[in-house]
Amino acid sequence: MSNVTNDSAETPEPSETFEIARYPETLAVVRLAPGAEVPAWAESSSIFSITATATETSLVCAGRNVPKKARHEKPLTAFTVTGTLDLKTPGILAGLLAPLAEDAIPVFVISTFDTDWVLVPTGQADRAEEAWRRSGHAVAPAVPA
Repeated sequence: MSNVTNDSAETPEPSETFEIARYPETLAVVRLAPGAEVPAWAESSSIFSITATATETSLVCAGRNVPKKARHEKPLTAFTVTGTLDLKTPGILAGLLAPLAEDAIPVFVISTFDTDWVLVPTGQADRAEEAWRRSGHAVAPAVPA
């Protein structure tokens, strides 16, 4: 399995298999008003993300302190492709999501410069692992940094 960027002329196929790490903590996706500041209750986790647009601010954070009154989705479990992905390679995310779509597993996706993160409802995390394994990907618990 190879998912690390290399400088050779060979471009990996989009159907390539990957090593996927599963993170243990419970996450939440929270919708805030446009331009909202990060609330004091928002805690960092394996991934902490703020995305702001003209119509909303979305926050991915640890789920433990999200107030019930906040508009949110939780509990979510995070998976990420280990290593660094090449931004020039088409089809990586599509290849990761296809097995989940086939099993009707909903996703929330975040891409960073180095890799892709796939969040699934915690109650369906085991099914997501199974779907990826059937597609040839390896899934293992995340190794703390």
